[in-house]
Amino acid sequence: MTAMLASVNSLAEALLVEAAAVDIIDLKQPARGALGALDVATVADIVRNLQPESCVSATIGDLPMQPELILPAVQAMAATGVNYVKIGFFPGGDWQACIDGLQAIAARGVALVAVLFADTRPDFAIINALAKAGFHGVMLDTADKQLGSLTRLMTLDELQIFVDRVASLGLMSGLAGSLRAGDVAHLLPLGPDYLGFRGALCRQHTRTAQLDVTQISILRKHWQALAY
Repeated sequence: MTAMLASVNSLAEALLVEAAAVDIIDLKQPARGALGALDVATVADIVRNLQPESCVSATIGDLPMQPELILPAVQAMAATGVNYVKIGFFPGGDWQACIDGLQAIAARGVALVAVLFADTRPDFAIINALAKAGFHGVMLDTADKQLGSLTRLMTLDELQIFVDRVASLGLMSGLAGSLRAGDVAHLLPLGPDYLGFRGALCRQHTRTAQLDVTQISILRKHWQALAY
């Protein structure tokens, strides 16, 4: 069954989506970029104030792919007690060196999720290297929100190839990127492990605005009506 992920930027928002029974509470600061990070102290405070059974992920920020930046950021975020640490694989830098360094962190039991960006046309061959390094999951998102949603940047066939490849390697797959309620019916049949939302849950569908309980309720009801 596909889970729902909601991105939040504060304890108040986290408690709101927890009360709405959202499956994964994703901590990030949209005003700081595609995967803008909240500071570690804020993340730790949010984790402490959520129910122990709540599933929480957090991003490390829009960092260049340099091991000396990526590795300490991942270690610091993992220490907050989140269930998953999300790492954006942005163009440039040294992807393989980062993956090699992260392998040791994954071996210590930290659940790492790599985020690939559809608008950069990533080579899905990297998924094999991520699996070999012990990553827990891989998701597709969008880096430049001005370019449109994930479903505008990739066809359903391309997204199915991604989901199937991730699943074949035993990893968790996620799809996100300016998704709206209308995308759910098209994406659920692909079988991703979760779909991620931010803008669709906000006032006026603006990702940097505050979450709107009405929009959360609308999406949850739409989701449940599809009965996946």
